[in-house]
Amino acid sequence: MNICIYGASSAELEQIYYEKTEELGRMMSKRGHGLVFGGGTTGMMGAAARGVDSEGGYILGIAPRFFDKPGVLYENCSEFIFTETMRERKKLLEERSDATIVTPGGIGTYEEFFEILTLKSLHRLDRPIVLYNINGYYDGMKALLQHTADDKFMDVANMELCAFMDDPEQILTYIENYRRQWTQTKESKMK
Repeated sequence: MNICIYGASSAELEQIYYEKTEELGRMMSKRGHGLVFGGGTTGMMGAAARGVDSEGGYILGIAPRFFDKPGVLYENCSEFIFTETMRERKKLLEERSDATIVTPGGIGTYEEFFEILTLKSLHRLDRPIVLYNINGYYDGMKALLQHTADDKFMDVANMELCAFMDDPEQILTYIENYRRQWTQTKESKMK
């Protein structure tokens, strides 16, 4: 399975964020999963890629051509796709992956998360979405979504469309079992 990872490109974060994301990457590769990501060499993107790379796993980088500058893109990708726009990049990140993990990030990461969550809420895609809650980073996001549901700005059922987890093994188990649960639900509805 190919897993898309969204996350910060910053090289100025606390070390724990890089360490935990690199650990996730290593674990993904050991469990036979490939990485689909925005192609960056720094931040959470670079940490995930280094983790997968350290175990010899598959890495697909996707980035707009204007990012193709020295020191910006991860050089050890198994495959790299250049796009003309950020929108085209996001579309390919979605199309070339089966699941999404959102590591800590800024406004770009939030935008990517909310788009994929919205698509799932509109039944335009069916995939596991996990916010990797390193160091409680996404506690505020979870509270915001709950507040949105409590005040009726979104259906409370949308809270079940993504999961907040802080353990890489738990995240991968959730993702690996997601399709089976969906298939079982679909099959039981057909009976």
